[in-house]
This record gives sequence, structure tokens and C-alpha cells, in this order.
Amino acid sequence: MDRTQALNLLQQEVKNENLIKHSLAVEACMRTFARKFEEDQDQWGLTGILHDLDYEYTADDPARHALKTAEMLEPYDLPGGIVHAIKAHNSKADFESKMDIALYTVDPTTGFIIACALMHPTKKLSSVDLKRMKKRFKEKNFARGAHRDQIRECQKLGIELDDFLQTCLTAMQEISEDLGL
Repeated sequence: MDRTQALNLLQQEVKNENLIKHSLAVEACMRTFARKFEEDQDQWGLTGILHDLDYEYTADDPARHALKTAEMLEPYDLPGGIVHAIKAHNSKADFESKMDIALYTVDPTTGFIIACALMHPTKKLSSVDLKRMKKRFKEKNFARGAHRDQIRECQKLGIELDDFLQTCLTAMQEISEDLGL
């Protein structure tokens, strides 16, 4: 499966435009970390695009999230690491690779960064900076769904939180038009 096929599958299975944008944001971050770790950018990117493929099917049954995606991806010839990372991002598999940890930590981080942008008067990613993110990160009621403990797991990648947040922000800023931010 290549990127175009993955995007087509995502658009076929996911109707919520914000969820599609979320997947693109996760893809951008995953590709950036793949470059940083000298890993396969295409594989990491596909993982980001496909990680929430089942979200609309499992919204009322979160225990099935990621497992349904694994089932949906069975007909495709994907490296096993992709499906494993997708399962691990919802705690349905143990971490076995940097890709697993990266997806687990990037997933909530993209939502957190988007919330930071949306709360800025310009509603643009270009207006977000590390100082603003660090301030908002400390606010428990801000972007509650972006679990801070999960984001802090970036340290398992050997990356400090500030660097992790900045790297994700930069990756998302590079595709800001696609994200509408």
C-alpha cells in the first residue's frame, strides 16, 4: 500500500473531516520522527494515516479501537510493524519499537497542538510557539483529551518534552494548509 492508497482508504472509511486532518497531522509528525531516527518514512507515514481508520466504527466501543483497524487492514500487504504500532497506540499491544512509542505519543500531541492553534486569536499554527504550548500543557482543563502522561512518554524515545512538542509543531506547520490552520 502506498500513501495514495492509504489516503483513499482513509477517505472511504472516515467521513469526519477533522479526523482526516488529524490523521494527516499524525502522518506529518511520524514522518519527521522517522527521519530523525533514520527509519522508513513511508512506513511511519502510513502508520500515521491509518491509525484511526476504525474510529467511526468504534467510537461507542473504544475497547475495539485499533483492533477493528487491524481487521480492516488484513487484506492489504502491510509490514507487520504498522499494524502492531496501530494496536499499541490504543494499548492493545506492547511497545516493541520506536514507531510504536512515537505513534502513542504523537497521537494526543497533534490534538493538543491543534487546540493551541484554535485558542489563538489567529487560529493559525504559525502563531503557536513552544512558550504558548508549555503554558497550556500545564493547564489541566485545556485540551483534556490530550493526555499529558501519554505525551510525556516521548522520553522513552530519548526526546525531552520541549523538543518533542517543537518537532511536532514544526511538522504540523509544514502542512498547515492541509490542516486548514
